[in-house]
Amino acid sequence: MWRSLASNMLTVLIAALFLLGGLILWGQSQYTADGPLDTAICLRVERGSNMARVSRDLEEQGAVTSGTIFRLGAKYSEKTGQLKAGSFLVEPGASMERIVDEITHSGASTCGTEIVYRIGVTRTQAEVRELDPATNKFAEKAEFILGVDEVPAEYTETRQDADTRYRIALAEGVTSWQVVEALKAMDVLDGDPGERPAEGLLAPDSYEVTPGTQRAAVLAEMQERQMLRINAAWESRADDAAVKTPEEMLILASIIEKETGVASERGVVASVFTNRLNRGMRLQTDPTVIYGVTKGEGILGRGLRQSELRKATPWNTYVIEGLPPTPIANPGMASLEAAVNPESTDYVFFVADGTGGHAFAETLDEHNRNVAKWREIEAQQKQSN
Repeated sequence: MWRSLASNMLTVLIAALFLLGGLILWGQSQYTADGPLDTAICLRVERGSNMARVSRDLEEQGAVTSGTIFRLGAKYSEKTGQLKAGSFLVEPGASMERIVDEITHSGASTCGTEIVYRIGVTRTQAEVRELDPATNKFAEKAEFILGVDEVPAEYTETRQDADTRYRIALAEGVTSWQVVEALKAMDVLDGDPGERPAEGLLAPDSYEVTPGTQRAAVLAEMQERQMLRINAAWESRADDAAVKTPEEMLILASIIEKETGVASERGVVASVFTNRLNRGMRLQTDPTVIYGVTKGEGILGRGLRQSELRKATPWNTYVIEGLPPTPIANPGMASLEAAVNPESTDYVFFVADGTGGHAFAETLDEHNRNVAKWREIEAQQKQSN
């Protein structure tokens, strides 16, 4: 009898172990399988939250089939204690395993709201944007010009959210003075910026920051990226480039950057300056004159006067021979590359064509005709205004 009872208990135990093993294997397959989500969602994990609360949120939003399996999978992979606060994009079909990895990895939000500080040539603007996970596009909630407009409530509220992301977007052609002044106006940053970086040594790019990031650290990163770009552009230079040093390349690139905002024109504009340098002609470019007036500290805000075009300054290329002594702005990578790899043309003149681009010419007669056309366009624009 005892033998029979022991045999039956052993059978039940083996069956239970098989059943438990099957449940574990099933749970593992559920944990790693594609999830039920059809449309992306933005999962917000509050500071002080836990896996139980997160699993309930995911179940309610239809992102997981079982909150229990989600919690057990996180515990089994020893990630329960690594939960990060933030807003995380959960993509369609994301498995529980993938979601756990996302919310325990770095803590950097991948969706939700961000504040972008755009440093431009004429102004610095703050934008409050929210990512729509369904379309993966940002919707603008508020924007204002730093130091000019009243700060909107949306900005103040978003600044108080712990999971808000912050980014600085530096445009091409901005001067170092403008960058430093813009950083001073950003309340998300801290500390003194220190000495103003030399003109041309800040890389136009996008920079992720967090509250309390030191202004000097942002400038240091901008300089580090620009040096990498300068070195890369110089290494790729054409053998017959008109500039002979990386410093000259940076100066010419800054002039190219200020002369055109049309990407397709950079190589042609570079060819004009290259041809003029090679022929011993003065560059005669207005942005250098403007820099001689403003020293890069703000915008001129008006047209150049004839007296300014004639006045001798180190940067006035209507007066001096060759390149000015320093860059006149911070150029982007495309302008750096154009300075040492210009297109092959015979152009030595160009003037605005009224469309945002320029009309190029090989001879003075042709250039004068282009100038006459531009004057007609200017007159028409003044009449319409």
